[in-house]
Amino acid sequence: MNNPLLTLSELPAFTAIRPEHIEPALDAQLAACRACIADLTATVTAPTWENFIEPLDEADDRLNRSWSPVGHLNGVLNSEELRLAYNACLPKLSAYGTEVGQNEALFHAYQSIAAQDDLNTAQRQVIDNALRDFHLSGVALPADKKARYKAINQELSQLTSTFAENVLDATNAWSKLITDSAQLSGLPESALGLARQNAAQHGEDGWRFTLDMPSYLPIMMYADDRELRFECYQAFCTRASEQGPHAGQWDNSDNLERILALRHELAQLLGFANYAERSLATKMARSPAEVLAFLNDLAQRSVLQARRELAELTAFAQEHYGVAVLEPWDIAYYAEKLRVARYQISQEELRPYFSLSRVLSGLFSVVERLFGIRVQEVTDFETYHPDVRFFEIIDSDSKQIRGQFYLDPFARQQKRGGAWMDVCVNRLRNSQREQLPVAYLVCNFPPPVGNTPSLLTHQDVQTLFHEFGHGLHHLLTKIDYPCVAGINGVPWDAVELPSQFLENWCWERESLDLFATHWETGAALPAELFERMIAAKNFQSAMQMVRQLEFALFDFRVHLEYDPACGAQIPALIAQVREQVAVIQPPAFNRFAHSFSHIFAGGYAAGYYSYKWAEVLSADAFSLFEEQGVFNAATGRAFCQHILERGGSEAAMNLYIQFRGREPNTEALLRRTGIAA
Repeated sequence: MNNPLLTLSELPAFTAIRPEHIEPALDAQLAACRACIADLTATVTAPTWENFIEPLDEADDRLNRSWSPVGHLNGVLNSEELRLAYNACLPKLSAYGTEVGQNEALFHAYQSIAAQDDLNTAQRQVIDNALRDFHLSGVALPADKKARYKAINQELSQLTSTFAENVLDATNAWSKLITDSAQLSGLPESALGLARQNAAQHGEDGWRFTLDMPSYLPIMMYADDRELRFECYQAFCTRASEQGPHAGQWDNSDNLERILALRHELAQLLGFANYAERSLATKMARSPAEVLAFLNDLAQRSVLQARRELAELTAFAQEHYGVAVLEPWDIAYYAEKLRVARYQISQEELRPYFSLSRVLSGLFSVVERLFGIRVQEVTDFETYHPDVRFFEIIDSDSKQIRGQFYLDPFARQQKRGGAWMDVCVNRLRNSQREQLPVAYLVCNFPPPVGNTPSLLTHQDVQTLFHEFGHGLHHLLTKIDYPCVAGINGVPWDAVELPSQFLENWCWERESLDLFATHWETGAALPAELFERMIAAKNFQSAMQMVRQLEFALFDFRVHLEYDPACGAQIPALIAQVREQVAVIQPPAFNRFAHSFSHIFAGGYAAGYYSYKWAEVLSADAFSLFEEQGVFNAATGRAFCQHILERGGSEAAMNLYIQFRGREPNTEALLRRTGIAA
């Protein structure tokens, strides 16, 4: 059969891809990769970059380009058939990765190339990373331990995929149809319109709510009906667990334990005391003690202010609404009431000024001014869903295309929640050809409702800027070797720098003037509304800080302190962490860990601290723009040159110092969040 995953064109042939294509394509690409490695290690007696690394890069690139659309479709257009095909391939990919990492002939060839003195800086980084990764794959282990390493990796691959599927299925399984409008008191028209549209799409009359963020968050923030808030909260925070409305279905309890046990065993096989140590082997942070000191320092600086913020919220709810005790499902609701009372501003008041189309054009204007590029839409492209759009980035000086990206903006069923950037095609340039980078940018924004366009909250605007920052890191790279081009090879605790950095332009009047206009009247965001928005910027910032620290400390400690003799002890550990940093104590039925996909199904295991680590970097980097002007072209070009274009081609701290002139410190972050005072 003609397999679109094997006849590789510049972009994926989405309309031709079928589930039955997936496994045969992967089998063929893995066979080709194995043949390439066997041939090179058998015939190349004096390995060099050109005769050894380049052919390996080409084989890896063909494999990645076949698999990339499969992984992407599994996240954005999930179906039972696709899921089965995807899962059938995971053990094969895992086995191949382990096989390569434990190939001693390959390892010795890399050692030989490492001894050569004609490598440039990026090539040297590729080789150094590869030698490190050989050791992390167990190349030096005896045969029995190599076999055990391979078995663990395969099982982890399946378990993490199952974890993510359980979260998706549990999210999709719950919905609530409301036919009595009295139950919907307080909800804004934007949420009601989406709920009506959801109901109509299911052939129902009334308002249909789900656990997707554009549906769930308005309930928690605006619904006057406390029982409705409780019902939604309980359904959301018990997903994929033994609690809640779908108790025992899609339960991740055993998966959690097994994932942690296997990660611990894997780390010890490699000579680490625990998985936290193993995680840091590829990160900026140098030791578990450094990470814990970093998190504990932020906690110590934030927790007293967070307690004051909660006390203010409690007093407000008691005084104005007669609420004796604030429950977790009350926090967002009364916080929004307090925000409006204190600053006369709400997310809904801002929403009409942030239509997706205007925000996109403004975002593109911002990066054009900063980085000397132009973004233009392409309408003739092959897509997998009518919502998807496609763009290319043009260099303002050379007029050459530097990269392309898909944008999949709206929430829908069978699409994983959250927002992310992923690699479609890597930049590659060698003696034979040049390949431009391509990215996927995925969000879950509210779709248009009737004649009303997609209107974003200001938080949504920040999410879009954030993901586009990741996209630029991948797309503007000038590194020719895929292993360290774009986001590849960048330490996980530095990879969030460009994304969090770009969020700063969501708060500057000069940049907001490029896109914050009323979708109906075209009027600019009023000065007094902007002033209220800025005044409210750090509203409950310490509560938000300690919430993130709770996640980060739980993640790091559960991997650092795991004891095979007694298991993960998740409830006890969560209780300890909350005792230290949490100001809101969730109810006993809360099972947030069961849907914590970042660490149990994503790449953030013992690495969730990276968000705060990179936030320090981004605030410190932006402070240079505060000094020199938010659209200072020279500073923008310097950030592009030292951070965005260099990818993982050099140590992250070295690149940061080249841009900033010094190492980062936490002062800018604490100042910008209002915690320093």
